[in-house]
Parts: sequence; structure tokens; C-alpha cells
Amino acid sequence: MNLGFVIQDTLRDQGYKVHLSKDGKEGLMQFNKETYDLCLLDVMMPKKDGFSLAEDIRKINQNIPIVFLTAKGMAEDKVRGFTIGADDYITKPFSSEELVLRIKAILKRNPQFKKEEKEKGKFEIGDFAFDYPNYELIHSSGDRKKLTKKEAELLKLLSERSGQVIEREILANMIWGDDSYFVGRSMDVFITKLRKYLSADPRIAISNVHGVGFRLEVNSK
Repeated sequence: MNLGFVIQDTLRDQGYKVHLSKDGKEGLMQFNKETYDLCLLDVMMPKKDGFSLAEDIRKINQNIPIVFLTAKGMAEDKVRGFTIGADDYITKPFSSEELVLRIKAILKRNPQFKKEEKEKGKFEIGDFAFDYPNYELIHSSGDRKKLTKKEAELLKLLSERSGQVIEREILANMIWGDDSYFVGRSMDVFITKLRKYLSADPRIAISNVHGVGFRLEVNSK
């Protein structure tokens, strides 16, 4: 964690906005709350290691650059990292200058990344406009529904991957930081509420793919 604070200070000095998480589970939850340009993951994190965290992130976002930091230099570890979809792999110890230069090089190669993200967390869902930053669901009639934080986070994830199934485990860990039985039951309640909020447009459905997860769909007819 001490290295994390050093890296955080170094990147902030370079003008970057940085969020530091103390473990992999917290990192996954934080990833759902903001829009990021790059993920810098330490392989040896508690609760969820960097490889597992990267795999979960890739299930949600295929485009965001990922850089692994690790004390491991074994070839099989690097192979696993690049197989997951890493953009770079930096072995400790490394200099701050090297880290900054590598990050700049990666971001330079991905100038369209921000443009590919949903603009400022705003989504169109059938007859609804979903304003995630303000936790608001707005119908074309002008009716507005204020969502709770967790309702908004859940709908954001479903909206980002509209038409695709998101695993229950991923949703639970990204929003609640836990995938226990009780969290699963709580998530089902939130899904039911979202379905009710969206019911004004019959084309919209949040499907339950049994044993896998949920999918947000907007039918053309």
C-alpha cells in the first residue's frame, strides 16, 4: 500500500486524477463509480488479486487500458497478464519516470477511449434518458424518477452492456463488494424495482438468464 501512495502522489504531480483502492474488491467497486482512462493494477492485492480484477473489468469493458505492476518476473505470469488483455506489464522495482512514460505512451495510443465511453454517464434507454451522475431516470413525457445510489449503479452497468448478459457475481461484487446469498437476494429486489421504473416503455426488458445473470434489452417493436 505504501507503493500505492507513492504512485498516487507521482501521478497527481503529473496532473492525473487518481483513485487508490486498498484491495481488489474495493477497486472493482470503484471502477463502477467513475469513468477511467486507465487501470493500474498490482498483481498481489488482498481479497482479489490483480489478475482476477482484470478479468472482471474485461467482462465489463473491453477497451480500457490495463497495466500490471508486479514483483513477479516469471514468463508464465506475463503470459497470463497479456492473455487477459494487459496493455503493459511493469516488474518491480521500477522508477517513477519509467512508469509515467509508459502510462503516457499507452494513453497516447488510445486517444479515442473517452469518446467511446457514454458521454458523462448519460444513456438512452427506449423512451427514457438515464442521467447516472444525478441518479435520475427521465421519461420522454417529462416524468422524472430519482434513483437511489445502488439503483443507479446497477442500471449504469446494465446500460453500458445493453444487449449483453452480465454475470450476477460481477454485478454483486461491483456494486455491493460481495457476492453472498443475501446480497444476491437484495440484488433481485433492486432488479424488480428497476423493471417497475422502466415499465412505462413496454419495449424495455431486464431479462434474467437463469444461473448466469441479467441482460437489459430494448426491442425495436
